Amino acid sequence: MYRILLVEDDGTICERISNHLQRWGYEVESVKDFGNVLADFARFNPQLVLMDIGLPFYNGYYWCGEIRKISQVPILFISSASDNMNIVMAVNMGGDDFVAKPFDLDVLSAKIQAILRRAYSFQGQASVLEYQGIVLNLADMSLLYQGKRSGLSKNEFRILQILFENAGNTVTRESIMKRLWDNECFVDDNTLTVNVNRLRKSLEDNGLKDLIQTKKGVGYQLLRQEQKGG
Repeated sequence: MYRILLVEDDGTICERISNHLQRWGYEVESVKDFGNVLADFARFNPQLVLMDIGLPFYNGYYWCGEIRKISQVPILFISSASDNMNIVMAVNMGGDDFVAKPFDLDVLSAKIQAILRRAYSFQGQASVLEYQGIVLNLADMSLLYQGKRSGLSKNEFRILQILFENAGNTVTRESIMKRLWDNECFVDDNTLTVNVNRLRKSLEDNGLKDLIQTKKGVGYQLLRQEQKGG
């Protein structure tokens, strides 16, 4: 079942599209927070995005550009602003196709099927993880925060991935070491400490100081933003 994220502010249109696509067997979710579309994208991890141009806070071009920083997921624009300038802009910003409103739902379904066939016949999708506005791209081991994209070393990224996968919980040092060095029976315990310290330095360079909290004698966990405030 393909997952489709609907970035559309009109509730009536959202309902019509969602009901129609669900009858075709798609899993559809609509964005709720138009001030942080990227968080919904990372959480839902869709295989296709339906993107309107006119949205609250930021327009669809902006969010298309933000998604393109972390993923090559297909993006299909749906908009009444269907003049040549907007269609060219949508494609230049990374959109895969454009459907003008008002549209026939069966035509939209056909467009979606064609895009999904092209996108996933020969390649897999890039997964992402998100935590409080911080996005990890599992395909290229990059980190995106406040519009800045940065690379991490293999071990730095894998440690952060483990913590993201267990957000809200403490991860033991033993479980992290097993994930990182499964075939190395005699890895010095200090090796993990060195890697975590390097990761903390990389995060600090990206404006993420104190993101990783040490649970003495146990392991590590991600620190929530409200904890930082007091």
